[in-house]
Amino acid sequence: MSRQIILDTETTGLSAENGDRIIEIGCVEMLHRKLTGNNLHHYLNPERDSHEDALKVHGISNEFLRDKPKFAAVVDEFLDYVAGAELIIHNAAFDMGFLNKELALLGRPPLTTVVASVTDTLVMAKEMFPGKRNSLDALCDRLGVDNSGRTLHGALLDAELLADVYIYMTRGQDALLIEPSADEEQSSQVESVDLRGIELPVLRASEQESSAHEEVLKQLDKSSSGKTIWRSLANS
Repeated sequence: MSRQIILDTETTGLSAENGDRIIEIGCVEMLHRKLTGNNLHHYLNPERDSHEDALKVHGISNEFLRDKPKFAAVVDEFLDYVAGAELIIHNAAFDMGFLNKELALLGRPPLTTVVASVTDTLVMAKEMFPGKRNSLDALCDRLGVDNSGRTLHGALLDAELLADVYIYMTRGQDALLIEPSADEEQSSQVESVDLRGIELPVLRASEQESSAHEEVLKQLDKSSSGKTIWRSLANS
């Protein structure tokens, strides 16, 4: 299975084209659907202040970022880290737009020329849960992923949460991807038994049980205004 990198960014605002920049990159590595602990995480000096609305989301102050490295200082490490991997990103168009803008400012080619592919978990979620909220928080709640520590957005934390969400969303693939071991194949072989000579006892309902069952049916029939399917079948 190919190497997968779950990636998230935090930014000064919503528009890379209008000059907003990346302030944080968080990446976690996954091999064979297991987190390896080989993470990449950087806070970055965006050379501009964050918008007020963005500050409310990520809580990373302008002062905190003043002495952090610029993207140019970490770009080679970042590109080496993601090279040849499948990127897994929630709302990939947003993060890829910002990363490609940062690369373009340095005269570098787009990120798609470096990685193997990009998977957008937001697109996956919309296909799996049409008409529902598919934010990262909503998916965590729906899939049982503990996000109680996420009071603010953070790139590394969000990447770790997204890794769990992605595993849950794709767990149906396990049966297709995992070959049974020799021990499992041996244990799954069941000896055939001739059951033709065995008579199973028939346990009939008592008069009290039958009466109670009929009373439940009457209540259901009443609540549905006589439209229960067993009544219609009985009268046909």
